Amino acid sequence: MTDQNPVMDFLLTRRSYPAAALKAPAPEGAALTMLLTAAARVPDHGKLEPWRFLVIGAGARDRIAGLLRSRGEALGVAPEKIEKSAKSWLNAPLIVAVISTPKPSDKVPEIEQTLSSGAVCAALVNAALASGWGAAWITGWAAFDREFVEQGLGLAPGEAVAGFVHLGTGETKPAERPRPDIAAITARLDA
Repeated sequence: MTDQNPVMDFLLTRRSYPAAALKAPAPEGAALTMLLTAAARVPDHGKLEPWRFLVIGAGARDRIAGLLRSRGEALGVAPEKIEKSAKSWLNAPLIVAVISTPKPSDKVPEIEQTLSSGAVCAALVNAALASGWGAAWITGWAAFDREFVEQGLGLAPGEAVAGFVHLGTGETKPAERPRPDIAAITARLDA
């Protein structure tokens, strides 16, 4: 810990909550707008805004859980995996889908735009955690099923789910988990 930089202290100790551990209430109104505003302050070469937010309320989550069950069955997903996914949708206090919306550009390759969408997910989780909320970034098999994302979420061709960020109140601080050995994954190139 740095003892002098609370932002670095937060970043060095941050921990996402398991989605199942999140309870109501969730951020709404001005609190949610502040989190989304912070999440949108990510690197965005060309100022293309190659992402958008889809706030998914309780009524929509019931409908989506039903679609998830039928799509999972049609795709042959294991029943226990389907039910775990459906429960995560039904039990979530709030879900914000970050939608990757790459734009045509001669200067900014699509991969860079996709990475910017991922940065939005990470920034939203960190903004929520820094504000005292619980948060978890999840995708899961349904995020990659075109029929599910088009029917359930209204995605257009060319759009994709970068992540489903579950938001709510974390009642107990999540346990720490093993972290990477930085020396083992770091190389230096000087010449």
